[in-house]
Amino acid sequence: ICAVLLFLSKLSIRRYCHDTRGSMYMWLTALAGLAILSLSFLKTYFGPYFAQDCAFIWRSLKLGIRLTKYKKSKPFYSLLDHFLDGAKRHPDKVFVHFEGHQYSYAEVDKQSSKVARALQAEAKLKEGDTVALFLPNEPVYMWTFLGLAKLGCPAALLNFNIRSKSLLHCFSCCGAKVLITSPELQDAVEEVLPTLTEQGISVYILSDSCRVPGIEPLAGKISNASDEPLSKELRANVTVRSTALYIYTSGTTGLPKAAVVTHERVWAACFIQAAVGVTADDIFYINLPLYHSAGFLIGMAGGIERGMTMVLRRKFSASQFWNDCRKYNVTVMQYIGETLRYLCNTPKRDEDRQHRVRFAIGNGARTDIWTEFLNRFGDIHVRELYGATEGNIGFINYTNKVGVVGRINYLHKFFFPHTLIKFDIEKEEPVRNSDGLCIEASRGETGLLVGKITKRSPFVGYAANKTQTDKKRLHDVLKKGDLYFNTGDLLQIDSENFVYFMDRVGDTFRWKGENVATSEVGDILTTANSILEANVYGVKVEGHEGRIGMAAVTLKEGEDFDCADAYKQVVTYLPAYARPRFIRLQPCLEVTGTFKMKKVKLVEEGFNPVNISDRLYFLDTEKKTYIPLTEEMYNAIMSLEIKL
Repeated sequence: ICAVLLFLSKLSIRRYCHDTRGSMYMWLTALAGLAILSLSFLKTYFGPYFAQDCAFIWRSLKLGIRLTKYKKSKPFYSLLDHFLDGAKRHPDKVFVHFEGHQYSYAEVDKQSSKVARALQAEAKLKEGDTVALFLPNEPVYMWTFLGLAKLGCPAALLNFNIRSKSLLHCFSCCGAKVLITSPELQDAVEEVLPTLTEQGISVYILSDSCRVPGIEPLAGKISNASDEPLSKELRANVTVRSTALYIYTSGTTGLPKAAVVTHERVWAACFIQAAVGVTADDIFYINLPLYHSAGFLIGMAGGIERGMTMVLRRKFSASQFWNDCRKYNVTVMQYIGETLRYLCNTPKRDEDRQHRVRFAIGNGARTDIWTEFLNRFGDIHVRELYGATEGNIGFINYTNKVGVVGRINYLHKFFFPHTLIKFDIEKEEPVRNSDGLCIEASRGETGLLVGKITKRSPFVGYAANKTQTDKKRLHDVLKKGDLYFNTGDLLQIDSENFVYFMDRVGDTFRWKGENVATSEVGDILTTANSILEANVYGVKVEGHEGRIGMAAVTLKEGEDFDCADAYKQVVTYLPAYARPRFIRLQPCLEVTGTFKMKKVKLVEEGFNPVNISDRLYFLDTEKKTYIPLTEEMYNAIMSLEIKL
């Protein structure tokens, strides 16, 4: 259409313009008018988001071409190679700010070489050996990963909140023979050290000394190691399909699963910053844990891909957030849904809009909090994401429309085929027709998101967990023999192609930005002296993102609920976000015909003592026990007087 209009306008100008100057003037005027007319026409025909669609598609195409080039290059061009090139181009540029210290690209490069050489000498690491990182948010996390990459070694990113059984499970399922930890996590490692020792695991701590037999100090060895570059031959066999990382995600087994992240997946994830318009001149603020795919892949790896400066914080602090942003001239921030709420709950200040943040990248922002955040802190482009660490389909809301997690376009659907299918919430399974095929959800109807498994959009699965990997594969979806990845999430697509996240199905719910496996929590509850069975689920709470933990339990015969003991068990063995805040005592637990515990009715009933005849209890952190939940307490929780 544009070409035809341009041709006709050109003929018209040539016919009616005679002198050169007049011809040029009319030519420019016609072009300007044509551009305005064309843009107006395209916006009318394709909608008000046409320009944003075009910009995003163009950036995505360029990134796709880059990834194809990297994949075909021999040897394979990894994120590490990109970092090393960046260190050569701008060695003095600040790589990361941390607690008053700053480290340049050259310094991080040298430090990572020292780590690699120390581990090579002490742990005898070779290409392909997996190393588990049990570390807090510190710069050493970053250069230890880079050091391992220089040796061609995958890194398993352990959640530093896990303990005991969960820690051992996460460590063992990735097949690691080496564990690296820090002094502040030494106690947690000592709990499982006998088992690690029995299995012949080498444990290293990033300190100058350690008196615990079986834990070797590594800091001094790193300091004395050479910082000379390492040969590429050490990682000569690393390909785009090789495992780069293991990142842990909760599932229905009750214990975290190790999602296999290939080098191809690392590139795809770290391109997210580039896809939304972040540049090398931006400064990225990482306050999410580096063991998370958000903090590690989108944050750190994305920062390396952009060649930017990052600001790392040990943990999120709402009171210090904007001070940090002003101090370091932060232009891009990360968030999870709760992050924005915490920021909105801080006391209002005159300088709330005095910052340079232009992008906020994350997921889980509730519409009301999203709006409040923008109204208070200014014109920040919120780029809400949807995706899973192990998944093969994701979305980005590259527009400024509030409340959506993404937008469908033809290019995205071509390269990453997906669909929404009808899902039976009660039976927790897809609805199928008489031919045994799934039924696609209508536009505007909530459905289960599934992504077609192809060479371009693979699903690698979980380490040492074939059962759970197979459970995520859905067969015979739209035609016999096809194969899709089951996201386990309910989404909706409206008439304008915007994508909305509706809910999560199955045995996992999300609270405080963390996935919680209900069966893992149930296993801990049943270790309490008085509890026989436990059915764990998440319930919505007004004013909070996600679902908070609640459990319906039955008691052992002749026992009364031992509040203090139940509290002790959950606090000892579960991280804060996974602890059930509400307990409901029931005479028996309702199950399905296949003996699966029913949750739907319990979730709908919530925890209002007015509507529930069963005894209810609330986890009181101040009194360090579970206490009876009264109507007054319920009202205080709903009015946000009691913080959760």
